[in-house]
Amino acid sequence: MTASSIDIDTLRRLPKAVLHDHLDGGLRPATVVELAAEVGHTLPTTDPDELAAWYYEAANSGDLVRYIATFEHTLAVMQTREGLLRTAEEYVLDLAADGIVYAEVRYAPELNTSGGLAMREVVETVQEGLAAGMAKAAAAGTPVRVGTLLCGMRMFDRVREAADLAVAYRDAGVVGFDIAGAEDGFPPADHLAAFEHLRRESVPFTIHAGEAYGLPSIHQAIQVCGAQRIGHGVRITEDIVDGKLGRLASWVRDRRVALEMCPTSNLQTGAATSIAEHPITALKDLGFRVTLNTDNRLVSGTTMTREMSLLVEQAGWTVEDLRTVTVNALKSAFVPFDERNALIEDVVLPGYAAAL
Repeated sequence: MTASSIDIDTLRRLPKAVLHDHLDGGLRPATVVELAAEVGHTLPTTDPDELAAWYYEAANSGDLVRYIATFEHTLAVMQTREGLLRTAEEYVLDLAADGIVYAEVRYAPELNTSGGLAMREVVETVQEGLAAGMAKAAAAGTPVRVGTLLCGMRMFDRVREAADLAVAYRDAGVVGFDIAGAEDGFPPADHLAAFEHLRRESVPFTIHAGEAYGLPSIHQAIQVCGAQRIGHGVRITEDIVDGKLGRLASWVRDRRVALEMCPTSNLQTGAATSIAEHPITALKDLGFRVTLNTDNRLVSGTTMTREMSLLVEQAGWTVEDLRTVTVNALKSAFVPFDERNALIEDVVLPGYAAAL
């Protein structure tokens, strides 16, 4: 199927997998409005449509720090058990409605403790909400498997505590770990002890790298800390000249280190200049294990269907290309091999075959 013949309904039906999606960046605008009223938090506007527009406009600053600052309002309504249960359940249902069959949702439990919940209580509450969402999605005939990545905030001092929770809950829905937050000035190796602990306990992890900072960030994440995947990683292109790969780029490609690429988000933070010229296409063509992701659906005003549509319309992607990045995501997912393989063989490949 050529790029020009892929309609939006076909894209929405295609089975999808997302590895890089933040819970606190994907709330429904109406939910933010309702929960903010309950907890007494002041929003820029109480009209859901206007709030969605405010998020999108605020995020289009080209500055990662300002982009991250938009999370003030979503986090404000995620400090209670009720708020966490609702947002986690709705998260799953929204993904299911978008054709997603596998997702990894990430969040930093330390950012949900200002209302009195302990980090452990945050984790247990989010898992309860996700489970409720998965049950409802399955009952509606749109099953989606959701695993959790716990994040440590790289500029604060509770990264090891979050890593300990990833170990403690790895058999209760948590499938891996990440560090998030401002990348420039906060190198991954600052938290080497936490990553060494995760490796000893056989907990996989990804690291945000190569977005706001360049090759040294990616090198530390992989070669020093041992990350199995890289969040974003768009600046790996700085190690590629005229199609010739440098040592780090070769390592990433040849060892099949997955790149969790988020085109719309990268445009907003200034890590890419356009969808047409986003590195995801060139890296895909060079044989890197690229995956397609939303990052923050509310903040970026996007969905997986929209991300696919943009690549089809502006970068000439085909259904085969979309299938490739979907299979890539499942190959690099942090759940057991048999689960990944079953999703590929029984769900994804038949779904794409029907569209071709």
